[in-house]
Amino acid sequence: MYHSATAAKQLFACTVGKRYTTKRTLAQQAAMNYFVVNKQAVQQARLLVNYSQRCFSLPPHVKLEMPNLSPTMEKGNIAKWLKKEGDSIKPGDILAQIETDKATVDFEMQEEGFIAKLLYPEGAKDVKLGQVVAIVVDSKDDVAKFKDYSGAATTAAAPAAPAKAAAPAQAAPAKAAPVAATPQQAKSGDRIFASPLAKRVADEAGLDLSSVQGSGPNNRIIKADVEAAISSAKAAPKKTGAPQIIMPNFEGGAFEDQTNSNIRKVIADRLSYSKQNIPHYYVTVSVSVDNLLKLRGKLNAQAKSKISVNDMVIKAASLACVRVPETNSSWMGEVIRRYRNVNMCVAVQTDFGLMAPVITNTHLKGLEEIASEVKDIAARARENKLKPDELSGGTFTISNLGMFGVHNFSAIVNPPQACILAVSAAEKRVVVDEASKDGSNPYKISQVMNVTLSSDHRVVDGAVAAQWGQEFKKFIETPEYMLL
Repeated sequence: MYHSATAAKQLFACTVGKRYTTKRTLAQQAAMNYFVVNKQAVQQARLLVNYSQRCFSLPPHVKLEMPNLSPTMEKGNIAKWLKKEGDSIKPGDILAQIETDKATVDFEMQEEGFIAKLLYPEGAKDVKLGQVVAIVVDSKDDVAKFKDYSGAATTAAAPAAPAKAAAPAQAAPAKAAPVAATPQQAKSGDRIFASPLAKRVADEAGLDLSSVQGSGPNNRIIKADVEAAISSAKAAPKKTGAPQIIMPNFEGGAFEDQTNSNIRKVIADRLSYSKQNIPHYYVTVSVSVDNLLKLRGKLNAQAKSKISVNDMVIKAASLACVRVPETNSSWMGEVIRRYRNVNMCVAVQTDFGLMAPVITNTHLKGLEEIASEVKDIAARARENKLKPDELSGGTFTISNLGMFGVHNFSAIVNPPQACILAVSAAEKRVVVDEASKDGSNPYKISQVMNVTLSSDHRVVDGAVAAQWGQEFKKFIETPEYMLL
């Protein structure tokens, strides 16, 4: 027998693109047919039925949900509304700017009509995927009818699921075990619904998703559920000996607290996870850039887009990945995924935080094309105008601090990738002149650059990283090879 609250929720659930035309009497009768003798359930069902009287008496309308604007997005902040209630909209219009876990992205409209209600204020934070954020109607005359609309049924129905689980536990404590065993049903072959990020985190931790209870929309497993399961399994060792951090007692006005953006939180989460869970090791190679600088000068005399040293580093790293494909891979738990194409993430520092937009198929592109794309995507990253697909799909990352005069540094692997290259500044050094014929002048001044490859030891062995370093060195010191 169906629980009345569940039946009512199924009857009255509002989804994007579904318009309200069902007659009130039919909806009420169907809900009442599923009533069971449970005071709490009856109260919940009555709440939904009462809401249906208001919901179905409203004009036809469309509910717009918080969209999924990145592969790893689970919630978003409404940075800015670009339309107000009563405004007309059409496909292609931008309704709002949404701050995701990667960037601030435009929420582009697919509907035509008028904005009847904005359900969240500008600046609202942590709005989950699937939450209704706005109402659209066909006629401007219908806008006023949503003046007092609040979408209360959605929020009122949300606690219904935990309430149902709690009721049997109180009435019959002995039956608590079957309730806890609910997630195990997935082992029978049922499909497990989980976000891509949750699957990746579970794979890397060796966690069986069938043992995880989802808390996302429609019981979908999200990253937080996986992390909670991992933390639960490791709770005892983590609590033991954890040092308590005592903050110094500063006088008032001696500091300023800045609220962390979604991007900053994601950077913190991802890099903390990477450093704690990925076995890093580092291989440093010194390369001469004398010949590369000469070739760059010749190319820039003719090229439409000026080529930078970093553009040539991207090309050399891409070709080295082709020669040593283990470095262009990901740890997936049961398998190591080796990518056929090299999609290079280029770290860009912005006012919003560190971003790593992706240049696709860099192993196939010429230097001039790479230079043009890097300039464009870096400029848009600093303006916070990147598209969602430009922030995903990378297979290898380059972080270049050479312009700051950095002598040497190591970078943190950007999961799920296996490698990241840290590029330092080129410096003048005295080196042995291998070209000296008579030995009268065995030394020369050369421009030398240190690069450090950080690798995931689960995927890339030390000798493989060293081999990659030699291939990269060959392309940099004899750059003509990049043109073949």
